[in-house]
Amino acid sequence: MTNELPNSVRKRRAGAEDLEIGRKIRALRLERGLSQSGLADGIGLTFQQVQKYEKGTNRVSAGRLHKIAELLNTPIMFFYGGMGARTKQHDARNTGLAFIQSKGAMRLLRAYSEIGSRTTKYALVVLAESLRNKQRGNRGIDFGRCPRA
Repeated sequence: MTNELPNSVRKRRAGAEDLEIGRKIRALRLERGLSQSGLADGIGLTFQQVQKYEKGTNRVSAGRLHKIAELLNTPIMFFYGGMGARTKQHDARNTGLAFIQSKGAMRLLRAYSEIGSRTTKYALVVLAESLRNKQRGNRGIDFGRCPRA
C-alpha cells in the first residue's frame, strides 16, 4: 500500500495560465497605483500571498480572483483573456502585459499618455528606440517619418 494521494485529491501545481493571471494581476495593480500591501488589505490577505499570486507560485481561486477583480474595478474575464492552448505553447514572458511589469514602465506610459503633442510623442519614441538600439549595439535612427504638429 502506498501513501500517495489519488489524482482527484492532489493539488495541481501552478501552470502557464496561473503565471499569466498573476502577471495580469500585477500589471493592473501597478496601473491602479496600488501596492501589494494595499491589494492584500483590500482582499483580506498578506502581501506575501499577493506576491505569490503575482509570481504564479500559488494558484488564485475563483472566489479570490473575483475579489481581486472587484477591488481593481475590472471584469473578471480580463484575467482569462487570451487563455487556451496558445498560453500553454508560448512562454509566459511573451505576453502583451509582460513589458509593463515594472513601476518605471508604468510611469513612462502614464507620462506618455498625458503628452498632447504628436511631435513630442514621436520624439519620445525615437529617443527610447535610440537608447534601446545603442544598448544593443545598433546605431541607426530613423527621423524620416516625424509627424507634423
